[in-house]
Amino acid sequence: MSKLQTTLSEMGLVLPKPATAVATYAPFNCSGKTLMISGQLANANGQFIKGTLGADLNLEDGIRAAQLCALNIVAQIGNACDGDFSKVESIFRLGAFVQTTNDFIDIPQVANGCSDLLTKLFPGTALHARSAVGVASLPLNSAVEIDAIVILK
Repeated sequence: MSKLQTTLSEMGLVLPKPATAVATYAPFNCSGKTLMISGQLANANGQFIKGTLGADLNLEDGIRAAQLCALNIVAQIGNACDGDFSKVESIFRLGAFVQTTNDFIDIPQVANGCSDLLTKLFPGTALHARSAVGVASLPLNSAVEIDAIVILK
């Protein structure tokens, strides 16, 4: 069992199967040391957090949704690296999209659900650049969608 898998187990989390594309795109692309993970939705292990922050979902729901996105990002990293998470040099950048009402302002705190989990799973390598944006609509009514750029060794 890898260190990452041990940490997941200690946290009571299960790594989902890598999500398949819901349209015409690749779940990830790799060029040299750069791994680009397509947007991952708030869906993992039978949980799917749908809805709009500030309307039918609260901040805690948004944080949990971002954590599910993080688990899907990690699953895609595992898929791209044949399960060898030691190949990760750094989590370089995240792009977080949060489905919100016009007056919901806690978008960075929602995105922290993903950032904080990745920092725990990849200690010392996960402090990243990030954008966090509120949007009117996301695919499949997902509360959150997050993409990632990962640098490999």
